[in-house]
Amino acid sequence: MEIAAQEGLLGPLLLARSAIDRSAVLRGDAEWLERAWADAATRVVVVDDGQALIRRNGEDAELVLLSTADAPEGERYLLGLDAEGIAYFAVAASPATRPGSFNRIVSPLDPSELGEGQTVTAGLRQVGSLLGDLDAGLLVYAVALEAWHSTHEYCPRCGSRTEVRAGGHVRVCPKDDSQHFPRVDPAVIMLIHDDDDRCLLARGPQWPEGRLSVLAGFVEPGESLEQAVAREVSEEVGVRVADARYMGSQPWPFPRSLMLGFFARATSTEFVLDSEEIAEAHWFSRAELLAAMESGEVRLPSEVSIARRLIETWYGAPLTGDW
Repeated sequence: MEIAAQEGLLGPLLLARSAIDRSAVLRGDAEWLERAWADAATRVVVVDDGQALIRRNGEDAELVLLSTADAPEGERYLLGLDAEGIAYFAVAASPATRPGSFNRIVSPLDPSELGEGQTVTAGLRQVGSLLGDLDAGLLVYAVALEAWHSTHEYCPRCGSRTEVRAGGHVRVCPKDDSQHFPRVDPAVIMLIHDDDDRCLLARGPQWPEGRLSVLAGFVEPGESLEQAVAREVSEEVGVRVADARYMGSQPWPFPRSLMLGFFARATSTEFVLDSEEIAEAHWFSRAELLAAMESGEVRLPSEVSIARRLIETWYGAPLTGDW
């Protein structure tokens, strides 16, 4: 089956979903922001180091959204309005202000392990696939803003502490009036296939054996996305590629990437590995990949990742077995 015929089989990328209007025109309206915060209908996502409160919702999970009266003190970021005009904010909590006891989880959440009304604290990797469109979009947005603000508290020009403006979408230096905006780093991520219809999967040295994924890397200054695809593949595994074709994009706020997914065709297949970046690389047919997963020899990236979507699109169906 051609890859082009498979791309519509698997639905939207899980972290590229959203059901809010970001309402950029309202960010600079200080009076509106205060009215929205005072509105009893407004809801708040409390985010703490990329984690938020989650509770069971049947077989899935949902964000615990607070009223502004119940939200802790902290920097506020406007996330936008839903179809009913309800405003959503994020508040960056701290150990001193986070609500209640944050019971953190670090592995994928199984909602059946939670009782009704029980909450845990989890991040996108653990619950991204279990959230609905509204909650997924809110959490991705909140996590990305929190991550940027946490590392941009001071002016890079003069070192003064910057102030949050525009509903959390600008930081301004009070000394030199310079403005600083949330940063997004473009990265290409690509599934390479050869003329025998095999896909290339590899493992970084920091990963345990069996954890394989597609190749990825950041776009460099003055470089097109297609050039970045070819350069990264050549640098990491020594394979030459052609016909890079865009598949889709997904925000990856760990801490601030935008992953731009591609398929590309290999014009060479011999590996020359960069040992600092790649511990091993392999070509897999569909049958070989399925057999390796069933035996436990290979584990794929989480289903919330665009890497997983690239692999499943090439394969032609969903696969089971996460990191």
